[in-house]
Amino acid sequence: MSFHSGFVCILGRPNAGKSTLLNALVGEKLAIISPKPQTTRSRILGIINVPQRKGRDAGQIVLIDTPGVHRPDSSLGRKMMADVREAMGGCDLILLIVDAKKKWDVADTFIFDLVKKSATPVFLLLNKIDLLADKRDLLPLISQFQQLRDFQEIIPISALKKTGLDDLLQCVLKALPKGPAHFPEDQITDQPLRFMAAELIREQILMQTREEVPHAVSVMVDQYEEGEKLTRIAATIYCDRNSQKSILVGKGGQMLKKIGTSARLDIEKMVGTRVFLELFVKVQPGWRESRQFVEELDWRRQIGGDRL
Repeated sequence: MSFHSGFVCILGRPNAGKSTLLNALVGEKLAIISPKPQTTRSRILGIINVPQRKGRDAGQIVLIDTPGVHRPDSSLGRKMMADVREAMGGCDLILLIVDAKKKWDVADTFIFDLVKKSATPVFLLLNKIDLLADKRDLLPLISQFQQLRDFQEIIPISALKKTGLDDLLQCVLKALPKGPAHFPEDQITDQPLRFMAAELIREQILMQTREEVPHAVSVMVDQYEEGEKLTRIAATIYCDRNSQKSILVGKGGQMLKKIGTSARLDIEKMVGTRVFLELFVKVQPGWRESRQFVEELDWRRQIGGDRL
């Protein structure tokens, strides 16, 4: 039996199910999820080690979850799309994931034009098939997509229900080149815990707030101290306007307390210790248009390295 390894880019529109797929395949929550578009703002790496089985090859699949493909209209958007293109350029295989329930529109044309320019092999994943009342509807959908590009595979899946994921993993592994593992066997991501903590805080903001607030917010961890029994974290939530700060803090500080309590419980599950979490809210007008501020949000640049 052979050992295969390589980098696999998960590509799709906002809310197509990219992060749900990453988490389901890795078996751990590496990417935050919410119903709001553009939840994922940077590349997130997940590592799957596939053991050798009877008649099957072994290998290591390095998944790269990317921000939702869109036409950028801010420094933040341009940074997100730069991450998408960088991930596409450095991978061995692209998984293009589409919502099988959604009708085709101009945004789909944009992402398929992006994929057409790539020489990298592409698997098309028809996601959310659990929402199809009649699975026979997949046949004309597959035929439609076959006219757009010569996909190496077209695979119906449900990332949420984990339908078709075993077959997907085997197909991905076979498509990757033979070679040694890129990461140690016990590693499942390259993200530092402080970045993942910031994302869990932002996830609660996405879930708890409304209107324009989720898109106007970023989170930076100012202090992260790990102890044997207690992890101390101080983080700042940045927003665009005072009105957004008022929503985030809430009457008598109740909203901020609710966000902090929910995030703390999630972080405790992740780090395996009790967590003392302190949150602050600051107004940073126009931060999404500030290239310098947006760059500071990228943990890879904060630590002075960029693996992909």
